[in-house]
Amino acid sequence: MPIPTPVKSTLIVSRDRESVTGSTRTSTVDRIGPSRCPLSTPFCHWLNRDGSVAQAKTRAAGRSISAMVTIGGMSAALLTCLATSLVASLPGVPPGEFQAKGDAEFTPKAVRYDEFGGIDVLRVEEVERPVPGDGQVLVRVKAAGINPSEGVIRTGAVRELFPSTFPSGQGSDLAGVIEEVGAGADGFAPGEEVIGFTDKRASQAELVLVEAGDLTRKPGKVSWEAAGGLYVAGVTAWGAVHAVQPKGGETVVISGAAGGVGPLARRTGATVIGLASESNHEWLKSHSVIPVAYGGVDAFIDTYGDGYVELALTLGVPAGRIDTIADYAAAAKYGVKTAGGAEAGPGAKILAELAGLIADGQLVVPIANVYLLAQVREAYTELERRHTRGKIVLRPQ
Repeated sequence: MPIPTPVKSTLIVSRDRESVTGSTRTSTVDRIGPSRCPLSTPFCHWLNRDGSVAQAKTRAAGRSISAMVTIGGMSAALLTCLATSLVASLPGVPPGEFQAKGDAEFTPKAVRYDEFGGIDVLRVEEVERPVPGDGQVLVRVKAAGINPSEGVIRTGAVRELFPSTFPSGQGSDLAGVIEEVGAGADGFAPGEEVIGFTDKRASQAELVLVEAGDLTRKPGKVSWEAAGGLYVAGVTAWGAVHAVQPKGGETVVISGAAGGVGPLARRTGATVIGLASESNHEWLKSHSVIPVAYGGVDAFIDTYGDGYVELALTLGVPAGRIDTIADYAAAAKYGVKTAGGAEAGPGAKILAELAGLIADGQLVVPIANVYLLAQVREAYTELERRHTRGKIVLRPQ
């Protein structure tokens, strides 16, 4: 078989599969001979679907390393030959010790559970690699926030509203790097950093399929932890504030105020009173939220439950200007609002707005703790204590 005209390329040998930072060796080649071409071997299967990157693994001096070949206009056949020849010729690589790596060999892990229950039903296991369909994007997750609503769904307490199919995944929030782009997912490309969400209870995983319309680009100044924990809390806070429509000269009270609702409400020009434990008072003050309770209240947002709707009514707040995202029984009883994320509008659009505020320093997403994906039980144990200020985030690795 004739060999295509070679194009100069660079081989980077790195200990890190995802990044070329910390590279240990760089070799540049100008040509390759046909004797090196392994087109009849399984090595031809390393290429990603778009033919942009080949990855390989070799065992040298008892350790695994990865080889990434960047290309510029060369054919898939030449790329395969080039990568094989260069890696196989590295010092310390015995003949026959080179084997295909590629993402096809990588088996992703995800949080799963097989029945309703407490934290003990959660596990992390290997799953089949997702393949993006029409309009979908495959994201390699860098961070995924956890939320109280996920625990409620997992226990089965709201199974009539949110039925489950087992085995079930978990999570909505995510931020990561685009791995693959399906047909029709216009506007995105592999390697881009994004913030998004999934309605499939699947974000707590290493690889997640996301609808392209549920993604927005991550600003460089926004940390992975803040980005990965933004969707549920951020969009819910945005929806709750817009539901009661506070404005300059008015006073709005927020229960469980040590989160994103208070700072967002403060941006409307209203006076914001935050009901929170004493340990959170200084944080509230630093965000122009008054950590006390008194009369003359115009609107009330309840993020905690446990009687705050009744308190709002006692303070004289009209039912139409009370919003709860925590006490649906009280909402049904008194006719108050329950607007949150679902009523906020297009999630990706709001995510972009919130991410911009974070990048500009106008909004802060405090991070309470970060756990590895394998520590998902420990993460939810801390969350269910209900005394955390800020987001708890999972990192796949």
